[in-house]
Amino acid sequence: MSMPLSLENHILTYGKEVRRNELENLFEIHFEGYRLFPMNQTIEIKRDRDAMQIGQGKVVELMWKNGKTICKYKLHSLFNVN
Repeated sequence: MSMPLSLENHILTYGKEVRRNELENLFEIHFEGYRLFPMNQTIEIKRDRDAMQIGQGKVVELMWKNGKTICKYKLHSLFNVN
């Protein structure tokens, strides 16, 4: 049985991110399937595929469990407030 894996170079949040630590701008988002993100490198963060970039962040923790990916990232810069 093969494990489907997607390699990503940006985070698409679709508004489903949850703030985990306000002081450190730490967010968590869950994805269906297994996704691999670059760790500790600045990547784009977008609301959806066709949207403008909303900021930049670094993935600090990834966990794969039960066919899902849990991604924790630290937001470093925000390009607009909405």
